[in-house]
Amino acid sequence: MAGGNVYKTLYRHVLTRVDAEVAHHWAFAGMRLSSRVPVAPRLLRKAFVAGDERLRTRVLGIDFPTPLGLAAGFDKNATGLAALGNYGFACVEVGTVTARPQPGNPKPRLHRLVADRAVVNRMGFNNDGAEVVAKRLRQYRAVPPRHPVVVGVNIGKSKVVEEADAAEDYATSARLLAPYADYLVVNVSSPNTPGLRDLQAVEKLRPVLTAVREAADASAHRHVPLLVKIAPDLSDDDVDAVADLAVDLGLDGIVATNTTISRDGLRSPAALVEAAGGGGLSGAPLKERSLQVLRRLSARTHGSLVLIGVGGVETAADVVERLEAGASLVQAYTAFIYEGPGWARRVLAELAASRTRRESDRSS
Repeated sequence: MAGGNVYKTLYRHVLTRVDAEVAHHWAFAGMRLSSRVPVAPRLLRKAFVAGDERLRTRVLGIDFPTPLGLAAGFDKNATGLAALGNYGFACVEVGTVTARPQPGNPKPRLHRLVADRAVVNRMGFNNDGAEVVAKRLRQYRAVPPRHPVVVGVNIGKSKVVEEADAAEDYATSARLLAPYADYLVVNVSSPNTPGLRDLQAVEKLRPVLTAVREAADASAHRHVPLLVKIAPDLSDDDVDAVADLAVDLGLDGIVATNTTISRDGLRSPAALVEAAGGGGLSGAPLKERSLQVLRRLSARTHGSLVLIGVGGVETAADVVERLEAGASLVQAYTAFIYEGPGWARRVLAELAASRTRRESDRSS
């Protein structure tokens, strides 16, 4: 707890004075560097990893040491998988990766809304491209760390590719990345690539998912679990339509949800929200809508799909709520930024304790 308070003080009084993207690069570089120092990984895991058999879960045919993973966006290029495993995450979703390398949108493109415990990003899928990321993942698989994480890979459309060619663009990424991925996620829900969200319409989404399914399995010579990530801004009818399509195509699951374009109900001053500009909002304000979408998907699919809950997850109670709402796994990102390196362990320790209390209550 004391370590968490120290980080919060450092974050509020120091890190918030630094450009958000610069601070992210500094922090991530420090995490990667610390994990390369001899003996450091063992010490980091002792400090930050909640090794508890009560938390183990099997999803998508994969054994996860806990149900908590790091959402896409933190490690876009697969440069810190070993390091992130040392900070308590059972799974890291790499990406979003596009078939072609791209610089993303002009800077500044990442902003904090501290009063809301939120972040606004319009990164624009800045990444090194599928070929380079695949090479890194191949190296990771060749010499895995002592405690490897489950690796999801999130793929998106290259900005320069027209909508009519989207299916082949996604398939290119799938062919390159699927052999090294424990599961794939098709991202059609970021607000930061023009026209991308239009692909959530089922008549446009079907050929994309079909092309990715065929390319992934052919390239990996196995069934690669495939999920689609949707936006919280979809109407309820559109959520139902995507769920029905996922079932019809035999997808393995849905990730709910991506960031939102809504700015409703924020505590931050209007001028600060306006200065942050457009893009996707993540963090606490997303919690309620993300949970609503998750519950709707669960009711619609009757357990036939794996659901991953993400959006506004901050506490162990939030994790429990997502699991009870139908999620098999839960992801977070923004809370990790605000709470610091010990966040995952604190949440998982509380989750394990809550499971013990519920088991005790049932047996008494």
